[in-house]
Amino acid sequence: MIHSMTAFERRETQGDWGGREGRLIWELRSVNHRYLEVHPRLPDELRAIEPQVRERARQRLGRGKLECTLRFSLEARGQGDLDVDWDRVEQLAGIAAEIGRRFGDAAQPATTAEILRFPGVLGESAMDLGPVREAAVALLDDALEGLRETRGREGAQLAAHIRARAEGAREIVADLAGQRSTINARIRERLTARLAELPEPADPGRLEQELAYIAQRQDIDEELERLGTHLQEVLRLLEAREPVGRRLDFLMQELNREANTIASKSGHVASSNAALDLKVLIEQMREQVQNVE
Repeated sequence: MIHSMTAFERRETQGDWGGREGRLIWELRSVNHRYLEVHPRLPDELRAIEPQVRERARQRLGRGKLECTLRFSLEARGQGDLDVDWDRVEQLAGIAAEIGRRFGDAAQPATTAEILRFPGVLGESAMDLGPVREAAVALLDDALEGLRETRGREGAQLAAHIRARAEGAREIVADLAGQRSTINARIRERLTARLAELPEPADPGRLEQELAYIAQRQDIDEELERLGTHLQEVLRLLEAREPVGRRLDFLMQELNREANTIASKSGHVASSNAALDLKVLIEQMREQVQNVE
């Protein structure tokens, strides 16, 4: 089953980490890309999980540009959640005492509030981020599975569109192959009638050689065979379980080349119209294939 490269997935969880309630949110966005390209966007405190993000994406996805955005927030701390840097407090108190000794009554004593407001004195207590990282990675696994399921559902729709057009192209090829003898006979009749209009009759042997040469130039049997083979391969790849986007893209180029050759060799309105119809279907398939993983 083929997968699309375009999808969006969001996962959210809440937990109690280190005695504090918090929330983790993953948002995954994937779009078309020739290769797999992962762009993690992580908060600074969880940047250590970036290698795991890349590895897990590579394990589940074959192609596409993937943006992985993680948001992490904690509930506001309550009383008793602050740490005091007592070494700095002692340094500040010592400096204040020395200023008092030097300047006496002229010096204003530092208050407790002023000391606490000094940068670096008060800070949040250190938090163990290990459980948060584990929760973020587990939530990412869940989000990636959801993203892959979404890509699978959209891929099934893509496969249906491509399959319908491939079957339509096969019908055109089969019809054109069935008409080849009639078309060749009409081309020969038209050429013979034109040669009969010449002022002098042509040498029968030379005439036959020229007719054979022209018929060979306009023969499209090989192109029809290759078209049939390529279309059969397209239908086979639509049932494959591995990523097939690149191979399908290559087949679209080959199909287009054969259709162009038929159009250039065309010596009859039926084959010209068939080549045009083929090119339309191939272009429609090619547009769909651009989004196949």
